Amino acid sequence: MSKTILVWLLAAVLLTTVPLAAAQQPKQTFRIGVMLSGSSSSNASRIAALGDGLRELGYVERENIIVDYRFAEGKLDRFPVLAAELVRLKPDVLVTSGSPGIRALMKATDNIPIVMAAIGDAVGSGFVKSLAQPGGNVTGLSFLDPDISTKRLEILKEVLPRLARVAVLRQRTSGKQSLEATLAAAQHLKLKVQVFEVQGPNEFGGAFTAAKKGGAQAINVLASAILYASRKELVDLTTKHRWPGMYENKEFVEVGGLLSYGANLDDLFRRAATYVDKILKGTKPAELPVEQPTKFEFVINLKTAKQIGLTIPPNVLVRADKVIK
Repeated sequence: MSKTILVWLLAAVLLTTVPLAAAQQPKQTFRIGVMLSGSSSSNASRIAALGDGLRELGYVERENIIVDYRFAEGKLDRFPVLAAELVRLKPDVLVTSGSPGIRALMKATDNIPIVMAAIGDAVGSGFVKSLAQPGGNVTGLSFLDPDISTKRLEILKEVLPRLARVAVLRQRTSGKQSLEATLAAAQHLKLKVQVFEVQGPNEFGGAFTAAKKGGAQAINVLASAILYASRKELVDLTTKHRWPGMYENKEFVEVGGLLSYGANLDDLFRRAATYVDKILKGTKPAELPVEQPTKFEFVINLKTAKQIGLTIPPNVLVRADKVIK
């Protein structure tokens, strides 16, 4: 009987101490590195969206994740230094957006997973082999869509029924597919296009002077990290020339641009959290197909329209997701 009691006592001790030991196991904490082209304030909504996405998946900062942020503050030549800093921290995954940021991280590491929260042309820029099979250590979300390029020019034509010539501004080193899609859309809509390539704000003035001499009636700005970081200077120049401006991101309209139509980038950053989650759970980036946008937004700035002496047609105004008055 005493042996039986002893066995039961030992079993009881084991049953109570094993859960206790398991409960005392420290939670695994993951480290995430985030690098963006602007400042923390200019990226506030995107940072919030990424954070919301992570919390929805059970990640809480300072509990089971540590997030290290680096901001280029519009100085894209800082990216290599910032990328090296993040890599030295040995993060489990890196998150960025735009060609310069992705390129800098790819040069800094070929083994730490990199999530593209938003990039125009992932394939054409050489970041992934294909959308279905990225290969390497990079995956994420790409918003290139030829139909969107057509839609932007169609909206410009609705706003300016007599539109015949459009200046297209792009970053010199960005992917070419977005430009090709825009040129094809212009040909379909019988619009003449002048393409101007720049690599920084110091080249804006020359491009605008040339566009004016060429008889441009409006400007269509293609997405890029450099142009996004310098959006206020770009918008101010466009307004000074009294041109209707079409942009891919709402942030341009929020600082005085006239029109924007494109992917909802906050939604892309929120969805980037799902890539982070899958990678932290063991999925390799090469096995995660690059996804495309599911939400788009059309924004109009009526204050700017009034400033340049333009009336937005009611049938265009009613379709806007957001109107700034």
